Amino acid sequence: MIQVSGDCVEVSGPMTMAGAAILLAEGEAAIAENALAFDLAAVTDMDSSCLAVIFGWMRAARDAGKVVRLLNPPRNLLSLAEVYGVSDLLPRH
Repeated sequence: MIQVSGDCVEVSGPMTMAGAAILLAEGEAAIAENALAFDLAAVTDMDSSCLAVIFGWMRAARDAGKVVRLLNPPRNLLSLAEVYGVSDLLPRH
Protein backbone atom coordinates (compact mmCIF):
# COMPACT_ATOMS: atom_id res chain seq x y z
CA MET A 1 0.00 0.00 0.00
CA ILE A 2 1.24 3.46 -0.85
CA GLN A 3 0.26 6.73 0.77
CA VAL A 4 1.64 10.02 -0.51
CA SER A 5 2.39 12.76 2.00
CA GLY A 6 3.91 15.79 0.30
CA ASP A 7 7.06 14.67 -1.48
CA CYS A 8 7.26 11.43 0.54
CA VAL A 9 5.72 8.10 -0.43
CA GLU A 10 4.99 5.91 2.57
CA VAL A 11 5.01 2.23 1.61
CA SER A 12 3.38 -0.17 4.07
CA GLY A 13 2.45 -3.83 4.19
CA PRO A 14 4.01 -6.51 2.01
CA MET A 15 6.18 -5.84 -1.03
CA THR A 16 5.74 -9.23 -2.64
CA MET A 17 4.92 -10.64 -6.06
CA ALA A 18 1.19 -10.56 -5.30
CA GLY A 19 1.10 -6.76 -5.15
CA ALA A 20 4.13 -5.82 -7.24
CA ALA A 21 2.25 -4.49 -10.27
CA ILE A 22 0.04 -2.29 -8.11
CA LEU A 23 2.99 -0.95 -6.09
CA LEU A 24 4.87 -0.19 -9.28
CA ALA A 25 1.95 1.69 -10.82
CA GLU A 26 1.15 3.63 -7.63
CA GLY A 27 4.81 4.56 -7.21
CA GLU A 28 5.05 5.72 -10.82
CA ALA A 29 1.97 7.90 -10.30
CA ALA A 30 3.52 9.39 -7.16
CA ILE A 31 6.75 10.13 -9.04
CA ALA A 32 4.75 11.92 -11.73
CA GLU A 33 3.42 14.16 -8.94
CA ASN A 34 7.01 14.84 -7.68
CA ALA A 35 6.93 12.50 -4.68
CA LEU A 36 10.48 11.17 -4.80
CA ALA A 37 11.31 9.89 -1.30
CA PHE A 38 10.06 6.35 -0.66
CA ASP A 39 9.85 5.53 3.06
CA LEU A 40 9.96 1.77 3.54
CA ALA A 41 9.82 1.73 7.37
CA ALA A 42 6.35 0.13 7.43
CA VAL A 43 7.05 -2.65 4.93
CA THR A 44 6.15 -5.93 6.65
CA ASP A 45 7.24 -8.60 4.19
CA MET A 46 9.19 -8.72 0.96
CA ASP A 47 10.52 -11.02 -1.70
CA SER A 48 12.78 -10.44 -4.68
CA SER A 49 9.97 -8.69 -6.57
CA CYS A 50 10.45 -5.68 -4.27
CA LEU A 51 13.78 -5.05 -5.98
CA ALA A 52 12.06 -5.08 -9.37
CA VAL A 53 9.49 -2.58 -8.08
CA ILE A 54 12.19 -0.26 -6.71
CA PHE A 55 14.16 -0.45 -9.95
CA GLY A 56 10.92 0.29 -11.84
CA TRP A 57 10.43 3.41 -9.70
CA MET A 58 14.02 4.41 -10.39
CA ARG A 59 13.49 3.96 -14.14
CA ALA A 60 10.28 6.02 -14.08
CA ALA A 61 12.05 8.80 -12.18
CA ARG A 62 15.05 8.74 -14.53
CA ASP A 63 12.76 8.93 -17.56
CA ALA A 64 11.19 12.05 -16.01
CA GLY A 65 14.58 13.59 -15.22
CA LYS A 66 14.21 12.91 -11.48
CA VAL A 67 15.92 10.81 -8.83
CA VAL A 68 14.18 8.75 -6.13
CA ARG A 69 15.50 8.17 -2.62
CA LEU A 70 14.86 5.24 -0.29
CA LEU A 71 14.27 6.05 3.35
CA ASN A 72 14.43 3.45 6.11
CA PRO A 73 15.14 0.45 3.89
CA PRO A 74 14.50 -2.74 5.90
CA ARG A 75 17.52 -4.91 6.64
CA ASN A 76 15.85 -7.73 4.67
CA LEU A 77 15.79 -5.54 1.57
CA LEU A 78 19.47 -4.70 1.94
CA SER A 79 20.27 -8.39 2.40
CA LEU A 80 18.29 -9.34 -0.72
CA ALA A 81 20.09 -6.67 -2.71
CA GLU A 82 23.44 -8.01 -1.51
CA VAL A 83 22.51 -11.58 -2.48
CA TYR A 84 21.58 -10.42 -6.00
CA GLY A 85 24.64 -8.16 -6.27
CA VAL A 86 22.65 -4.96 -6.73
CA SER A 87 23.06 -3.23 -3.38
CA ASP A 88 25.21 -0.49 -4.95
CA LEU A 89 22.35 0.36 -7.30
CA LEU A 90 19.82 1.17 -4.57
CA PRO A 91 19.06 4.90 -4.28
CA ARG A 92 19.97 5.50 -0.64
CA HIS A 93 20.81 9.07 0.31
